[in-house]
Amino acid sequence: MGQSEMSEAALSVSVRNLGGIDESTVRLRTGVNVLSGRNATNRTSLLRALMGALGSDGVSLKADRDAGEVTLQTPDGTYSRQLERRNGRVHTSGEPYLDDPTLADLFAFLLESNEARQAVSRGDDLRELIMRPVDVEAINEAIEETHAEKRRLDERIKKLSGLESELPELEAEKSELDTEIADIEAEIDEKRAEIDAMDGTVEATRAEQEALDELQTVQTELEETRFQRETERESIETLREQRAEIEAELDELPEPSTDERERIDRQLEECRQRRSELDSTTSQLQSVIQFNEEMLNGTPPAIAEALRDGESTETVTDQLLTDSESVVCWTCGSDIEQGEIESTLDRLRSLRQEMLSERRGLGEEIDELTERQRDLEAASDTRSSLQDRLHRTDEELDDRTDRVEALSAELEELRERATELEAEIEDHEQAADSTVLEHHTEINQLEFELGRLENDRERIDSRIDEIEATLDEREALEAEREELQERLAELRTQVDKLESEAVEAFNTHIDRVVEILDYDNIERIWIERTTEQVTEGRRTVEQSAFRLHIVRRTEEGRSYEDTIGHLSESEREVTGLVFALAGYLVHEVHEVVPFMLLDSLEAIDSDRIAALVEYLDDYVETIVVALLPEDAQALDDDYHRVTDI
Repeated sequence: MGQSEMSEAALSVSVRNLGGIDESTVRLRTGVNVLSGRNATNRTSLLRALMGALGSDGVSLKADRDAGEVTLQTPDGTYSRQLERRNGRVHTSGEPYLDDPTLADLFAFLLESNEARQAVSRGDDLRELIMRPVDVEAINEAIEETHAEKRRLDERIKKLSGLESELPELEAEKSELDTEIADIEAEIDEKRAEIDAMDGTVEATRAEQEALDELQTVQTELEETRFQRETERESIETLREQRAEIEAELDELPEPSTDERERIDRQLEECRQRRSELDSTTSQLQSVIQFNEEMLNGTPPAIAEALRDGESTETVTDQLLTDSESVVCWTCGSDIEQGEIESTLDRLRSLRQEMLSERRGLGEEIDELTERQRDLEAASDTRSSLQDRLHRTDEELDDRTDRVEALSAELEELRERATELEAEIEDHEQAADSTVLEHHTEINQLEFELGRLENDRERIDSRIDEIEATLDEREALEAEREELQERLAELRTQVDKLESEAVEAFNTHIDRVVEILDYDNIERIWIERTTEQVTEGRRTVEQSAFRLHIVRRTEEGRSYEDTIGHLSESEREVTGLVFALAGYLVHEVHEVVPFMLLDSLEAIDSDRIAALVEYLDDYVETIVVALLPEDAQALDDDYHRVTDI
């Protein structure tokens, strides 16, 4: 969709019983939308409701209602979120725009409590924020899996290369067999020619010939049976080796521990229950914090009147002009200083951050316990599989042992029959001219040897064909290994690439914004990507760190480096916003959610707000910004404006 087309696209947000809104429908457009109004006019409530429709959990139910909802209508579809209070807890449902709001919460929903803005203001670790949406652990797992697959291919290719070295020996052996076979065939032809040339009166008797034929058959059976027995014995030896390997694998497996599995199950249940409690508490804290933030923006006169139970003698005009440094307490109706509420809010925010930190820790612990649980289950499955293989191997060993015994008995019978036939033939030779019989016997022996040699040659031919076919596979494996090497290089540089892009994007945008906003004494704000040593378990490893640098310029034109703590509130706000924008661009959040929401910009003067919004408009499809009327006046008149919520 082009920019001109986007500016015509209509959007609608309908809200009921969320934040401070009873019921309202607001029309928006793609492009820049300005929510113009004084404090306590539900602008923040509308933004939070819109966040809810987009998928964030930063929306809260109205304190005196048990159900609320928000619906966002766009040209691409309708998205909704329902909130319902049940048993003291708020449950959400519906079909919001996002399934996972992580990126948007960090870099698109830039309200006052936005974590990216607050992190810059406090001088927190910026790398952790930028890299949080990146599943580094998944990248490391992918690296390990790819490396393991490459090792498997390397071993296979190495084995194939070893097979190639067999070919010359096999070809030489085949050539020798061909020579022997040719020699035996020539000798057989010679013997047969000699028999044909002999006087026919000297011939073997029928009984002698039958004995010769049977002896040849018995000798063939002897060779085949002997070969079968040797094959079975080799199989038995292989099975015994396999059995030893299986037993070794079983010995290496940890002993199954029912107690450990029960302990992990119990810990998982406790962690999940605690996380659920934290979810409930942090949700309630967020509602309290949001409500008090809205009260700090100014208590509407009608609400203040009701809280004072009608005892106030001030006129409505007096109440409107009441000192903004005090507000009406929503619990007791008395006037209290804003500072007291702000101090309490700071403590509540800190408590919520502590709980969120504990929740993240619980998430990591749950992941570790789940991983250990999977490991135990995998070990149990592996043990069962190995035990099944061991049982099948034992059964096959028994079958083949019985087969060897049967073949040995058969060999003994064949040897006895061969001995009988040889004796019978010898008797015939003594009783007659043995010349023809000798020739027949020699031919039988030669044919037997010829058959053996031809079997050997056939075996070698088969092995050569097998190796040549396997070597054809090597080329495909080498191509696959090359792809894996490229994949490994890509994975290993992915995190570095993201970090470099993040730093480059931030520095590019902050340079431009500093130039546009023209702060007199700020020459440059930039991030340096460095490394630092951190402890991971028992190891000390190097990890990237993002250092924020501020370069100031004196009236005399001299430059010097300063810290974030020395920036003015306005300068910190702009730096935080541009940092969030860098995250928006680096992580391509516009492809995830085409919205950016802005609030609490009072620390920035109106002209700079206008310049900043104009700058953001080049990168974000739809911007919704809440401003005071005097700040809104500085923005382009072509921007869509909302003055009534």
